[in-house]
Amino acid sequence: MTVVPSSDVAASGSAAPDAPDGRLRKPSWIRVKAPTSKEYAETRQLMRSKSLHTVCEEAACPNIGECWKHRHATVMILGDICTRACRFCNVKTGKPGMVDANEPANVAEATVSMGLAHVVITSVDRDDLPDGGAAHFARVISAVRVASPKTTIEVLTPDFRGKDGGVEAVVEAKPDVFNHNLETVPRLYNAIRPSARYFGSLRVLEKAKELDPQIFTKSGIMVGLGETREEVFQVMDDLRAANVDFLTIGQYLQPTPQHAEVARYVTPEEFEEYRKVARAKGFLLVSATPLTRSSYHADRDFAELKAAREAKLAKAAARG
Repeated sequence: MTVVPSSDVAASGSAAPDAPDGRLRKPSWIRVKAPTSKEYAETRQLMRSKSLHTVCEEAACPNIGECWKHRHATVMILGDICTRACRFCNVKTGKPGMVDANEPANVAEATVSMGLAHVVITSVDRDDLPDGGAAHFARVISAVRVASPKTTIEVLTPDFRGKDGGVEAVVEAKPDVFNHNLETVPRLYNAIRPSARYFGSLRVLEKAKELDPQIFTKSGIMVGLGETREEVFQVMDDLRAANVDFLTIGQYLQPTPQHAEVARYVTPEEFEEYRKVARAKGFLLVSATPLTRSSYHADRDFAELKAAREAKLAKAAARG
């Protein structure tokens, strides 16, 4: 790894001097405080009491302190062991256990207990299941709908590995937002996301919109893995061709030394450029900051999504 002189760091802001172990040091704009709030502790205890997992903890999200202070947690269903081993992800890999039949009720109860206006539900990959876990997603959505009818629901699904009926089962359960992340540019899939296929993931998003044109679709990528600006712009074009409404872009952070290394730290100015370009390409909403994650500020973003769609429809009606 190349060591960047301090004078270059000050000029570009894209990297910091290497740490003793050869990895890039985190720049000031992505350093966060350790979680200490009372609400954080209470949210953690609630998840334990309901035997629920969260991607916030399992993926070592840097925003966990902020989100849990405001009682925003992303529930991870279908266990905490994934059947895949992506190079960016901190979730455990192995042979998963039985699906918890009480999980839909537990998620619904946690949603009510936390008073959530918007809940985000994701999962590990379950390639061992005939439908990839799609029916379980649907059961969780239905349970939340019954327990908390006013809560809007966002799902962040796996690709279901192309299994027939997977996307259909989730969309039929009527989540308000259907999210599936591309994670990175196609050139890096073999190195970063070897068990997935870029165009297969695009098709998941495209199919969700075809099945329900009113559903909001969403996807996200990480930067700092070695992609080029042109490749990021092409991903934007591909997502728009699939009629995706909402794009998130955040900085990749290496969970452990065994995971893919950070190629560089993208500056806040570059993130702002990505946001402006993506908006110009037609996304209803774009979140592009170093700390952006799929579910970060999801409740606020959903309100903005609705407002953006209404404004777009009103503008089209005014034109006649």
